Amino acid sequence: MLQLKNVSFTYDTEPVLKNISMKIDQAENISIIGESGCGKSTLLKLIYGLLHTEGRITWKNKELLGPNYNLVPGEDFIKYLAQDFNLMLPLSAAENIGKYLSNFYPVKKKRRIKELLEVVEMTDLADRKAKLLSGGQQQRIALARALAKEPEILLLDEPFSHIDHFRKNKLRRRLFAYLKEQQITCIIATHDSTDALAFADRTFVLKNSSIYAQGNPEDLYQQPPNVYVASLFGDVNHLPVKLINPNHQSRQKIVVYPHELKVANAGTEAIVQNSYFKGESFLIEILAGSRTVLLNHHKEIATGQKLKFKLREGVLESRLK
Repeated sequence: MLQLKNVSFTYDTEPVLKNISMKIDQAENISIIGESGCGKSTLLKLIYGLLHTEGRITWKNKELLGPNYNLVPGEDFIKYLAQDFNLMLPLSAAENIGKYLSNFYPVKKKRRIKELLEVVEMTDLADRKAKLLSGGQQQRIALARALAKEPEILLLDEPFSHIDHFRKNKLRRRLFAYLKEQQITCIIATHDSTDALAFADRTFVLKNSSIYAQGNPEDLYQQPPNVYVASLFGDVNHLPVKLINPNHQSRQKIVVYPHELKVANAGTEAIVQNSYFKGESFLIEILAGSRTVLLNHHKEIATGQKLKFKLREGVLESRLK
């Protein structure tokens, strides 16, 4: 188990993290999300040992000490992939992956490099110099290199940010399946809601230097505690209950995703401002009184057209629990 207790860090006089505590089991995949500057990257650096904290970080009851105690920061069983990939540019993709693997077992080393090239889908570029690779290709090689000596803990800082969208989803499926199979604990700092929803066992939300929310990704998405948390997963509305249900007595505002609203024959009146094609549907921007609202619809609606909309069944009841 990885355990953080009262972990804090301050740059100059500005606190970045304050009293962060969490317990992470072996083989768990944890996502850390939050707006830029909330401390996601700093948290990974503290766990790895690049920064010092007065708090306590332990792995399997062994304390992990920072640069105040270790001349060379980091632990052999932890690998940290930062946003700068730090590849050796004159070496090939395969040579970068095998850089820290033992030469005493050349056959085993070659097999391991081949296995990891397959995981990150770079087999056809194994012999290409790193300096000739694109940013996304370099990121995939850096990811494979981090896995080369099979860590117990893998720390990933925006690991898919440079990778083409069409390749990213398949790579994520392969990577996180591999980590589960090898029982590797993974903590990923990300802006991408797919990382936080589809692949994480638990998600921690950082805001104002602290853990703002945490839980199962599905629960956080279905029952967001506030509009900030919901907005990290995509477009969101924050609407007064009376706007969408004039007969309701509540003065509350509720969080509503665009797919939870629908065009209807009866409901709240609005005027269409814009329609945005999203592939499987259109995102319709409407004006209800003076309030802008977003909803999903199966086809485009002309700007200026009047319509009525309402909540889908069950949404209001679930939000007012």
